[in-house]
Amino acid sequence: MNKSFIKFIADFGPLLIFFTIYYKSGNNLSVAIPPLIIATIIAVVVIYFLEKKIPYIPLVGGVIISLFGGLTLYFNNPVFLYMKPTIINVIFAVTLIIGKTFFNRNFLEFFFKAAFQLDELGWNKLNNRWAYFFIFLATLNEIIWRTQPETTWVNFKVWGILPLTFIFTASQLPLINKHKI
Repeated sequence: MNKSFIKFIADFGPLLIFFTIYYKSGNNLSVAIPPLIIATIIAVVVIYFLEKKIPYIPLVGGVIISLFGGLTLYFNNPVFLYMKPTIINVIFAVTLIIGKTFFNRNFLEFFFKAAFQLDELGWNKLNNRWAYFFIFLATLNEIIWRTQPETTWVNFKVWGILPLTFIFTASQLPLINKHKI
């Protein structure tokens, strides 16, 4: 099997498993959360063995999913799971902003410099755009889970956040092409 395909499955498989089990169980978060946690842990391990290094972003995501999924189950309160995307996106935004502002370190460049080479202005613009995009996603998640039924939030989590992220990423290609070195 192709390495890229395995990575794709490891990245999106847990979400697909969650979504499938959620709907097959009659929209029951308590039934869908344990397979999500297990699939996420398996995905992190698969990526580790595939790349022979610790996958930091999936690892952080896995820890947060396990923590908030576990809290949701323990307290029988879905608010913990609803807030997970907000918290992850805020952590990413704050990390990008604080890294550049206080430590003069562009963490986006640190994680993606192997994927493509940009000049400093390009990395700074991309860093800022991603920080604002993460803030946008956090805000949107808060609006959705606080104003819509749970099934709408689950659909938004799968069919909203992912396409928005793909669209945003694609919209950054002109900036990336302009600042390539």
